[in-house]
Amino acid sequence: MSDALDTPLFDPPAYRLTHEQADLIARARKLGAERFAPRAAQYDRDASFPTENYRDLRDAGLLGFCIPRQHGGLGAGYLTYSLAAAEIARSCGATALTWNMHVCSTLWTGALADDLQMDATTRAEHERRRALHFRRIVADGAIYAQPFSEGNASAVGAIPFGTVARPVDGGWSVTGRKVFASLSGHADYYGVLCTERANDETASRRNTLYVAIPAAAQGVAVVGDWDPLGMRGTVSRTLEFSDVFVERDAALMPRGMYFQAASRWPHMFLTLSPTYLGLAQAAYDFTARYLRGGRRSSVVKQLAVAEMRIKLEQAKTLWFQAVSEAHVDPTPEQRLRAYAAQYTTMETANDLARLAIRTCGGHSMLKSLPLERIYRDSRCGSLMAPWTAEVCLERIGHGSLYNEGETDE
Repeated sequence: MSDALDTPLFDPPAYRLTHEQADLIARARKLGAERFAPRAAQYDRDASFPTENYRDLRDAGLLGFCIPRQHGGLGAGYLTYSLAAAEIARSCGATALTWNMHVCSTLWTGALADDLQMDATTRAEHERRRALHFRRIVADGAIYAQPFSEGNASAVGAIPFGTVARPVDGGWSVTGRKVFASLSGHADYYGVLCTERANDETASRRNTLYVAIPAAAQGVAVVGDWDPLGMRGTVSRTLEFSDVFVERDAALMPRGMYFQAASRWPHMFLTLSPTYLGLAQAAYDFTARYLRGGRRSSVVKQLAVAEMRIKLEQAKTLWFQAVSEAHVDPTPEQRLRAYAAQYTTMETANDLARLAIRTCGGHSMLKSLPLERIYRDSRCGSLMAPWTAEVCLERIGHGSLYNEGETDE
């Protein structure tokens, strides 16, 4: 009889998932449990990229998880992707987090872009260009990264990106720097957010470009070391771009579309959270298995597991509601719920890992067991831009007390 702990994070009938959704999520979950989990400790120990896991993702067709079917992908939507990513994170947080960077390049270019306003000419050009990117992934197994952060306020939308794309004949010349750039040195293309800016033009967030820069392009460099506390397998070294020529067909979104998406499709920034929900589940799973090994008769332990289960169910329920509401132009309440789900998921993941350590005791911290890694991987989730814990709290507080555009004047 199968272990009840191996049941899906979200039971398909209970959460009213379709058979197709359940099948895609089960494929991701099975791959994680059978292939990724046994390798996770080594990638963490060495701070090495999960290359074998990406071969498995490619062979299973999961690199094209959110690529539309007409382009050869699996055609999964936002909700299905989110549930599948959470299942992968139960087995290896670093693989789930980097898979997010790859999948988002197809989700933003695909289903999300379909919801945005474009004239017929712009849409036709976007359709032609995204077909080129999708073909690389489906036919060639190309991996796309999504370097975002620059170590300043650009990631949270407060200022324009410092990485600049200057128009030149046939495309752009890109110069800039991205930090915590997951998949650095291992992706085939970097989906870079940069500010399009002529020499005498003032930088503006409205001029944000989203372009795919080939990793082998002249002027691209991966620099620095990678020896962090957690998520070591993401290999998020610094990327530098020095006068890198990028052709016009490298655009992953048309001009102005990223700014429109960031304003009208805010759940695009919630896609880091599935990884941390999966880690929360993994912490609970470990605790229950560990105590079932001969320590479950203690009432104190039972009460601790009950507390963990309640926190997990609370986080799962809020999170599922929020990701189910992902669409263009959400209501103010749906936006606030998304921020609350992000905050709750990121904080709960590490809280459950903390409770797991306290409940299971000192032996659970051995590196031969996964809990110590789960704790470290979950520790910095609340720092993940653009929706850090502080950003979420500020937006929830302001949005709860002010209507849109309302001031005290």
